[in-house]
Amino acid sequence: MARYILHRFMLMIPTLIIISFIIFVIIQLPPGDYLESYIAELESQGESVDPHQIMILREQYGLDEPFMVQYFTWATGMLHGDFGYSFEYGLPVTDVVGDRLFLTTIISIFTIIFTWLIAFPIGMYSATHQYSWGDYGLTLVGFLGLATPNFLLALVMLYFANVYFGTSIGGLMDPKYIDAPWSWEKLESVLEHLWIPIVVIGTSGTAAMIRRLRANLLDELHKPYVVTARAKGVPPFKLLVKYPLRVALNFFISDIGNMLPSIISGAEIVAVVLSLPTTGPILISALQSQDMYLAGSFLMFLAILTVVGVLVSDLALALLDPRIRLQGGTSR
Repeated sequence: MARYILHRFMLMIPTLIIISFIIFVIIQLPPGDYLESYIAELESQGESVDPHQIMILREQYGLDEPFMVQYFTWATGMLHGDFGYSFEYGLPVTDVVGDRLFLTTIISIFTIIFTWLIAFPIGMYSATHQYSWGDYGLTLVGFLGLATPNFLLALVMLYFANVYFGTSIGGLMDPKYIDAPWSWEKLESVLEHLWIPIVVIGTSGTAAMIRRLRANLLDELHKPYVVTARAKGVPPFKLLVKYPLRVALNFFISDIGNMLPSIISGAEIVAVVLSLPTTGPILISALQSQDMYLAGSFLMFLAILTVVGVLVSDLALALLDPRIRLQGGTSR
C-alpha cells in the first residue's frame, strides 16, 4: 500500500509541470498581450500613449522577455509562493484572489456536501421503489434539475430569498461586511447568504448523481449475490447498504477528482448573476484582458485540485476495494 501511495504521489509532480506549461502556452496563444490591449483601450478613448512609457511598462511587466523566460519565472515563483503580478489590478495575485479563493472553496465544499446528502437518499429510494409514483415524481424533479439553466434558477432564488426570507439581493454577505475584517458577525452573514449559491450550483449535480446512483443500484440489485442474500433472510436495508451500495460507491469515489474543480469552473456565470465575491468573475476578466499571471494561477489552482482529488479518490478506492489495492501492490 505504501508503494502504491508513493507511486501515485510521484506521478503528480511531472503531471503538474506539464499542465503548468500547457496552461501558459494556451494563455499566450491569443495575439498581443495585456499591455497591447490596455494601449488599444486608451487610444479608443482618445488618449495618446508615449512610446517610451510603453517600453518602460513592457520591461516592468516582464513582457519583453522571451516566452520560456516568462514561463520559468512564473513556474519557479509558484514554488516559493509567488504567483506573479496582476497587471489589471496592480497587485500580487495572492492579494487579488486571497479572500475570493477562500470563499470559492467554502461554497464548493458545502455544495458537494449538499449534493451527496440529497442525492444518496433519493437515489436509494428510487432504485428500491422502481416504477412507483415516488420514483416517477423524483425522476421528473431530477430531469427538471438537469434541464434548468443555473443562471435562471439563480434569478428565481434571488427573488424568493428576498421576498420570503428578507435576504439582501446578490452577494455573499450584507454590504456593510464587504470590506470589513473577518468576525463572527461577518461569518454569520456569510452563512445566511450561503444557501442560495449552494442550492443553485448544486441542483444540476444533485440531479445527475441521483440518476447515476439509481442506475448503478438497479444494476447491482438484480445480481445473483443480492438474490442469494435476500433468500437467506438478510434485512432489506442491511442488504442494500452492505453490498449493492458499497459496490455502487466506486463510481462516485472515482469522481471525486472531477467534482470540486468542475463545481468551481462551472459556477462563473452563477457568480456573475448572484454578484458573488468569488474567483469566477476575476477569471473571466483576466482571460478577457490577457492578465496572464492571474488567469494562469487560477487555472493552475484548478489543476492542483484535480490532481489532488484524483489522488484522494485513488486512495479511497484502494481502501474500499481490496482488488484495486492488491492489484496496485502486485503490479508495483
